[in-house]
Amino acid sequence: MQDNTEDKIRLQVFLAHCGVASRRASETIILDGRVKVNGIVITELGTKVSNDDVVEVDGKKIALEAEKRYVLLNKPAGFVCSSSDEKGREVAGDLLKDKYSERLYNVGRLDMYSKGMILFTNDGDFAAKLSHPSSQLEKEYIVETSQDVPEDFPARFEKGMRIDGTFYKCVSCKILKPRKIKIILIEGKNREIRTVLESQNIGTKSLVRVRIGNVTLDELKPGDSRDLTPAEVQGLLKLVHK
Repeated sequence: MQDNTEDKIRLQVFLAHCGVASRRASETIILDGRVKVNGIVITELGTKVSNDDVVEVDGKKIALEAEKRYVLLNKPAGFVCSSSDEKGREVAGDLLKDKYSERLYNVGRLDMYSKGMILFTNDGDFAAKLSHPSSQLEKEYIVETSQDVPEDFPARFEKGMRIDGTFYKCVSCKILKPRKIKIILIEGKNREIRTVLESQNIGTKSLVRVRIGNVTLDELKPGDSRDLTPAEVQGLLKLVHK
């Protein structure tokens, strides 16, 4: 976006550039009547705004972030991936508040009981590109199970399995130990790994996401975070453009 105040962009794009949420999530925020422009509640997605307009979300004025942030968080178990939680559960983004002043939102999700890599940003375009179904971005998980994993399970998961009308298929699955497996997904439906294992009467003791595209968790401790390097950011964008 250019600084020229005469340039106007769609409200949901403006919210994304301000670090409120991704474009898609910003659309929901607008439709829910949570956004005011110059004191007027706006619920039309086609509305356009400029830097001269006063935009508020939930009564708080927002502005364009001066610096783009790309952050990796090692999410501990027990935290949910959302901007807030009506049930009062701990939110993963709160782990970043002491370190980052910008409004950051998560790109993708991990369920509350899963651990590992979550990316946060205030760059709406970056989030949209990584989150788009066509991105084909690999996500790697290490899973510890409560029961031994059958030898034929990896081949069946790689071929694809239909469970309760939904088709689940991984890129690869490898047994590391009788009760430890490595799984690589591209699409990643909600609770996919847990659902597939449960369908085989296998419980999940621990699920950790250790890689997203070219970015790895390495030695980052649970609850800790770090900025992505410029090379990592560009590497992610190159992968989703392929």
